[in-house]
Amino acid sequence: MPTLLTVLVVDDDPVVRAGLRALLGGRPGFEVVAEAADDREALRETLRVRPHVVLLDGLTALPRLARLSRVLMLTHSREPETVEEALRRGAGGYLVHGEFTTEELVSAVRDVGEGRARFTATASGILLRSLRATRATAHGVMPPTAKNRPFFESPSSQVQPDLPQCGLSAREAEVMDLIATGLNNRQIAAACFITEKTVKNHINRIFAKLHTNTRAEAIASWLGTRSLP
Repeated sequence: MPTLLTVLVVDDDPVVRAGLRALLGGRPGFEVVAEAADDREALRETLRVRPHVVLLDGLTALPRLARLSRVLMLTHSREPETVEEALRRGAGGYLVHGEFTTEELVSAVRDVGEGRARFTATASGILLRSLRATRATAHGVMPPTAKNRPFFESPSSQVQPDLPQCGLSAREAEVMDLIATGLNNRQIAAACFITEKTVKNHINRIFAKLHTNTRAEAIASWLGTRSLP
């Protein structure tokens, strides 16, 4: 991450913009370099200042903004279709107002700036359901039609390790799916309605069963890009 992480705040509510500017601008390592009230301003300001992260509420300008900067959705919208469309269009994270603390917001902006995905509970739950749908499709449980194809499915999603061979339980597979999306232990705990300690226990067992020592190695094994011993 750069020494100073620059942020563009996009929201049609000036009070929200002022609050985010005050919050992030007062943190070491952050600088709010511009604001925008609508899509046109957002694109113009992104081209002008080239921020590391754009905080955005709205989908219309998202594809163009995501080609220029990393975008973190910060919105009240919690409909599954909206979350899925935001991820299709290039969002690097999705936070729903009321589901995060101030510190979690700051951490999420930093993580997205470093290329790590961040989601609050609503978006995590939607992502988890889609991951389950992807796994069902990959194992022949559900034909991949246009109607039921998971929103992020790609050819690589068909290359999944066989669960009996990996030896993971259903819950461990669920946790591993969430690890592969970039969620941290706290987010996984919220998505699965378990404690962080339980998440750590699951991860330790997953690492042992996949013969890995790090999250990156586990993800590579889980996605079929690394041969298991």
